[in-house]
Amino acid sequence: EVVGVRLLPSDQPGFGGFSGLEFSPDGVNFIALSDRAALVAGHVTRDGMGAVATVSMDQPARPLRDRDGQPLTDPMADSEGLRIAPDGSLLISFEQMHRVAHYLPDGRLIGTLPVPLAFADMVGNRSLETLAVDRDGAIYTVPEGQGPDIAGNPLFRYAHGGWQQVATLTSQGGFRPVDAQFGPDGRFYLLERDFWPLLGFRTRLRRITLGAGGGVVADQVLLTTRAGRFGNLEGLSLWQDAGGQLFATLVSDNNFLAVQDSEFVDLRLND
Repeated sequence: EVVGVRLLPSDQPGFGGFSGLEFSPDGVNFIALSDRAALVAGHVTRDGMGAVATVSMDQPARPLRDRDGQPLTDPMADSEGLRIAPDGSLLISFEQMHRVAHYLPDGRLIGTLPVPLAFADMVGNRSLETLAVDRDGAIYTVPEGQGPDIAGNPLFRYAHGGWQQVATLTSQGGFRPVDAQFGPDGRFYLLERDFWPLLGFRTRLRRITLGAGGGVVADQVLLTTRAGRFGNLEGLSLWQDAGGQLFATLVSDNNFLAVQDSEFVDLRLND
């Protein structure tokens, strides 16, 4: 159920292009990642329905930096997925130069995870949009895919120092994975998008139950929107209110264009 939509400030340098989002467990404080290798942090107030009422930015955009401390530049700078690791560092996935890297919250690089051969065959602008971390600290990613009618999207897991494909997620209706997160219920929430020329973007949210070995046990569609209802929703973050109700906040990528908006969309998730 959609409970609210809130436009984000658009008058700050480097603010926009959001592709990754991480809220605190109570849905108040957030970090957002742009696809131009920059981080912003802020906080929100929410109304009685759980929707964002006000948005405040805590600091200007901070660039992600390389090993020499310099801001990332193309082709290394296409940052897409964002998650907070168990130790408080940031995990960030990248397209173009397909990889997952560790960063400090101020944008300094800690290191890059090993890059498996499977990543080498991914399409430049359709790779590691999604990033999720399970309760044991294992890291998951799903490439966006190579075509609208592919049979499925491989789910990769990083644990014990290596990557392994643990499942293939079905792909239907032209939707592509753009973000994911494990909920407090242990299930895998997958955000997908589709684009219809002249009409705009469609959004779909799925809740997937994974078995102990990673295979899909259950797959439920929670939301499917018509084209153009929302913008280019690319980032997903789950949180709970004081009563334990689970919500999802989504963020849109405005592609740094004046004709597109950056917005938060809040959803109440029901079993």
